[in-house]
This record gives sequence, C-alpha cells and structure tokens, in this order.
Amino acid sequence: MAHHHCHGGEDGHGGHHHHDHGEDPAVKFSLYTKIDTERVMCWNEAEEGSGRTVFTAWEDRMDRDEMVESDVDPELLFHIPFTGSVKLKGVVVIGGEDEQHPKELRLFKNRPPNGFDQVQGQPEQTIQLSHDYTGSVEYPTMVSRFNSVSSLLMYFPVNYGAETSIIYYIGLYGEYSVAHRHGVTIATYEARANPADHKITDHTPAGSFVS
Repeated sequence: MAHHHCHGGEDGHGGHHHHDHGEDPAVKFSLYTKIDTERVMCWNEAEEGSGRTVFTAWEDRMDRDEMVESDVDPELLFHIPFTGSVKLKGVVVIGGEDEQHPKELRLFKNRPPNGFDQVQGQPEQTIQLSHDYTGSVEYPTMVSRFNSVSSLLMYFPVNYGAETSIIYYIGLYGEYSVAHRHGVTIATYEARANPADHKITDHTPAGSFVS
C-alpha cells in the first residue's frame, strides 16, 4: 500500500494531497493521540494493560510485538475515554490469524466504564468484521449517532471460532474538538461582576446623603 507514507509539510508543493486514495491514513487515523490512554480500560484481557497498547500510530499498525489476547473466552471489551469531544467517522480493526480474528464489533457511546453490564442493551452500531491483517478495511460509522463522543465502548463479543481472540491494532477516524466548559466560564464572569454591583449600590446612598 503505497499511500501510507506521510510527507509532512509537502502539501503546498503539489502532488502530495493523496486524493487518489482519500485522506492520508496516517493523518486520518490519528485520533489515537486524543485518547486518554492512562484511563483506557479493557475487560477479559489475558495480560493486564495489554488492551491499551493496540491504540497506536497508523505506521505501527503492522507491529506484532504489541497485542491484546482475550482470557477465558473470545470476548473483549474496551472503554476508550477521549481528551475532548469526538465525531467518530470510521474504524479499522487488525485481528489475529484465522479463527482468532474478531467477527463482530458493537459500538456504544458515552457509557460509564462498568464492564460487561454496559453492553447488554442496544448499541449505537453493530459492525460485522472481515479478516483484516493490514488495516485495508475501513468500517464507516453512522456518523449522526457518533457526534459529541466523550468516551467509546468497543465490544467484540465473538470471533471466527477460536477459544480466544487477538487484536493487534484499532484505528479510529474522525474529528476532534476541545471540550467546552461553559459552566465554569459563566461562573467566573458572575463572580467578577458581583463586586462591581456592590460598589455601585454602596456609593449611591452615600451620594444621596451628601446632596
């Protein structure tokens, strides 16, 4: 796949816009930099902490040193908190060989990280996964359902028949915006305004006594 190189800063020189293949995947699948990695949780991982290692740069998607394998059955569940607000547009999943590759993905947005209890209801979207060992299959999301995503649950309930599942890489594609904290801003303005109000009321009676 020749279109994976990222030529930083050459867009202005023509020819490096990657229009032939859409956006440059290295840029496109860069939401991993917006994940609060320390707070990523993975349930049923065989090795503690291995789940968060699959969220890496596009260039490292073929790295087989880092992976997560499920423990007692094929299920894997990730809770992925973002550092701001995300509009999720697409997903890539590179899985294990043959029967260890996940077969289905259910996406839930803005659910608390309470484990498998959170994935009993209706997901925002269910995606049937094909075998993908290179990141060549992109699964588009129903974007209208994935606006204002502060956290994402990715639930892989089944694989292609093995006792355990393996995932090497998960790529997330979309738009990111910094979280707005309107409440804090308004409270600050009110706190600043109040002393000024008091000064005006304090001085008015004094002025009226003088006259």
